[in-house]
Amino acid sequence: MKIQKEEIYFEDNQSFKLFSPSLKDCFFWHYHPEIELVYVEASKGIRHVGKNISDFEESDLLLIGSNVPHLNFDYKIQTECKQLVLQMRENFFHEVIMPVPEFQGIKELLERSYLGLSFFGETKEMVVKKLLQIKNEDSFNSFMSLIEILQILSKSNDCKELNTEDTRVKWFFNDKIRMGTIYDYIHENYDKNPNVNVIAEDVNLSTPAFCRYFKKQTNMTFTDFVNNYRINQAKLLLLQNESITDVCFHVGFESLSYFNKLFKKYIGETPSAFKKKHLSRVEV
Repeated sequence: MKIQKEEIYFEDNQSFKLFSPSLKDCFFWHYHPEIELVYVEASKGIRHVGKNISDFEESDLLLIGSNVPHLNFDYKIQTECKQLVLQMRENFFHEVIMPVPEFQGIKELLERSYLGLSFFGETKEMVVKKLLQIKNEDSFNSFMSLIEILQILSKSNDCKELNTEDTRVKWFFNDKIRMGTIYDYIHENYDKNPNVNVIAEDVNLSTPAFCRYFKKQTNMTFTDFVNNYRINQAKLLLLQNESITDVCFHVGFESLSYFNKLFKKYIGETPSAFKKKHLSRVEV
C-alpha cells in the first residue's frame, strides 16, 4: 500500500515522451517529479489524483503536476481502454517555460497543475487530436505541438480543478531526512498505535518541539495527520473491494462506529456509500 516514486527515463534527445501504458489489474499508487498529461478513453472509470477520487465516463484528459500522487487510470477497467500519457522532463518547467516571457499563460497553467486539472468539451477534443498527431511527427514539430497543446490548455475555460489544496508529497522533499523518517514511521505504524513521543525521540526533538515542527511542515497535528493517512489508506482498500469491517481494523481503528464517523468527517460520506458509488462504476 506504500506510495511509490516512479522513476521515469527519457532518451537523450527528448524534452518529453508520449506513450500508451497498460496496467489494468496493477494497483499503482505513485508520484513523480515530472509533469504529466494523461488521456484515457473507456466506457467508465475512476480517477484518483491527490485527495480527489471521482469518476469519468467515455474519456478524460488530465494535467497532473509534479509530485502529485495518483493511481493508474486503467485500474480495474475490464472493458476496452486506451491511454496516451505525455511526460515532460523534470526541468521542463524551469528551463524551457520560465525563461520565455511569451509563455506566461503556460507558466501559470503549469504552476496550478499541482491541483490536478481535468479538461473537457472542445478543449479535450482539440488536445487529443494534437496528441495523436504528435505520434507521427519529427522531434522538432512534436515539440512545437506540445507548446501548442499547453497554450490551448492555458487559455481554456473547459477545466475543473480536482483538488482544493496542495496534495504534493512535499514531506518527502522538505527536510528530506527528518520528514522522511516521520513519514516512514507513520506508514509502518498507522495500523497500530503511532506514538508521538517515540517519533519525537527518533528525530531528536522534544515532544512539544516535534509538535510545533510537524504542524509547520504539514499544517496538521500529528493525530490529524495519522487519522487522515488512515482514511486515505482505507479509501484505497475500499477501492479494492475489501469489506468495511476488515478495512476498519486493517487501518488501525478499534471501533467500527468511530471509523464510520471519522470517514464521513473527512470524505463527506460513509464508507458504504463511498464504496457503492465508486465500485458500481467500474467493472470488477
